[in-house]
Formats: sequence, structure tokens, C-alpha cells
Amino acid sequence: MAGSGGATSQPASFLVTSIAIISWYTSNIGVLLLNKYLLTNTGFRYPVFLTLCHMLASLLIGLLTSLCQILPLKPLKSNQQAYKIVVLSAVFCTTVVLGNVSLKFIPVSFNQAIGATTPFFTAILAYLMQGQTEVPLTYYSLIPIMGGVIIASGGEPLFNIIGFTCCLVATSLRALKSVLQSLLMTDPSEKLDPMSLLVYMSGVSVAILVPLTACLEPSSWNAALAMVETSSGFAYWLLGNSSLAYLVNLTNFLVTKYTSALTLQVLGNAKGVVAAAVSVAVFRNVVTGQGALGYAITVAGVFMYSESKRRAKLAAAAARNDGGAAKVASIEREPLLGTNAPGSDKSDLYFRGGERV
Repeated sequence: MAGSGGATSQPASFLVTSIAIISWYTSNIGVLLLNKYLLTNTGFRYPVFLTLCHMLASLLIGLLTSLCQILPLKPLKSNQQAYKIVVLSAVFCTTVVLGNVSLKFIPVSFNQAIGATTPFFTAILAYLMQGQTEVPLTYYSLIPIMGGVIIASGGEPLFNIIGFTCCLVATSLRALKSVLQSLLMTDPSEKLDPMSLLVYMSGVSVAILVPLTACLEPSSWNAALAMVETSSGFAYWLLGNSSLAYLVNLTNFLVTKYTSALTLQVLGNAKGVVAAAVSVAVFRNVVTGQGALGYAITVAGVFMYSESKRRAKLAAAAARNDGGAAKVASIEREPLLGTNAPGSDKSDLYFRGGERV
């Protein structure tokens, strides 16, 4: 009977992990495509207001799940911790706004190609702000990452300098957020679980976005109400899109919990390719051979970057531990779909989601 019980547990965990990954992919790509659809196909041209809707939905759903004790909200421990969250929220909020603005001008496929350059900015900023150096292979991988985007830009028939600039700045700010997160949230006593951090960041983002929307898009409120009155479908699209923004972060957390941060990074790299392909299929935007080649080069560079980071972590782990060889072997055999090792605890991972919201 013991053997029977063991046989049934693995398929169940595999199923849960698979559902989490599929949900993460679906919600991520869904938010991207719905953002593009709302900003280009409905006549609604207010990316800041759309970002406000995303943050408001994340805040309300987060508070509701906390009240229902599904994902209890952990209290802040100090004013310093609150200050750190405000700083992160400001960068995060700006990143999402600029990402949405870029979707007004460039296709999702090109947006994803530019977004794949995040490792380039992360490596540069980590060196400038933290003095953190990488192994040579990591820096070599930055060449195809940026070179591919340059090639793709030259072959993009719908290239727009405003959309390109906004997306590139959003990508660099996404990297800045990661570095700031490492700088500002390193105290173990002040760590928050990802979903509690999301609620606090959403609340600060709403406080930032309400006056920002009033100043930059004063007619957005009336325009949204008018579109809801004339088209009931618009209200459902906007509500669904905003709710997916929260689901992106929840599923991001679940995928990390059920697999690992390394697997999440690999899956994220592949997700960009899937999102670009779905965008081309849905919106029928033309992709030239040069554009496809440039994106392929960038993606190859990103995978090279991920592999170099993985090897560096394994080498560091082996150097720190006498039994490093066994640890290396177990990590190298880590399946793409699997469960956490016994006793592992990833509940204190920082918030990583929302970047592509």
C-alpha cells in the first residue's frame, strides 16, 4: 500500500505545478494582449488610467483575499520598511505605465523583444550601484542580447521611436527595481511574503497614479464612463484585464513556490517567445525575416545569460560547502516541472511579478 500511495502523490504534484505554469503563461500573455487591444482597438487611449485600474484591482483583490484569510496580509514592521516599499512602488509604477504607453505605438512582439534586454540593464546597474561583478560568460551574453534588438529594430515595419523609447526605459527601470529591491530589502527581519508586498505596493501605486491620471489624462475618467455606457463589453474587458493583473503576480508566486527561481527564469525566457508568437497570430502584425532573426539572437543571448548565472551559482555553492559536488548534481538534475526539495522554504522570496503587467 505504501508504494501505491507514493505513486499517486507525484502525478498530483505534477498536475498542480502544470496548472500553475499554464495559468502563469495564460495570465501574462492575456494581460499583454488585452492591454494592446484596449489601447489600440477600442479607441481608449489612456495608458496611465489603465495602469491605475490594474493597481486598484490588485489592491482590492489582495485585501479581499486577506480578509478571507486565503492570503493573510502581514503588517509592516517599521517606518523604514514603509519607505523602502514607497521607493520600490514608485519605480514599479513608472515601469508599468511606460510599458503600457509603449503598447500604444509598437506591437506586442516588438515589445517582448525589447523587454528581453532586462538582463543587460540588470548586469550594468548591479555593477554601477553595488559593485557586483559577473563571470565573463555573463558579460559576453549581453552582446547578442542587445545586438539582436538592434537588428530587430531595423527590421520592424511598425517601428515607432516613442514606443521604442518608452519600452526601453521601462525595461531599464524593471532592472533598476530588481537592483533596488536587492539594496533596500535585504534585512531578513523586514522581509515580506510576495503577495503582502504586492498589496502594499499596489496601495502606494494607486496613491501615485490617482493624481498622475488627473494631471496627464484628465478626460480618461469621462471617456471610460462613456465607453462603458455605449458598450457593455468594454466594461467586462477592462474588469477582466485588471483582474488578470493580480493573477499574474499570484501565479508568478505559485510557479516559484512549486519549482524554483531558476526554473521561473527559464520559463520566463520562453514566455516572451510564446507571447510574441501569439501577438503575431492575433493582431496579424507583419514580422520581417530580419526582425525574427534579431529576436532569435536576443532570446539566445538571454538563455546564455541564464545558463551563465546558473553555473556561477553552482560554483559558488560548491565553494561554500564541503559537500558542494552532491548539491551541484542535484540542482543540475532539477526537472522543469517538479516539487520543492524536502525542507525547502521559498515563502520568503521577494515579489517578482507585475513587471509585464
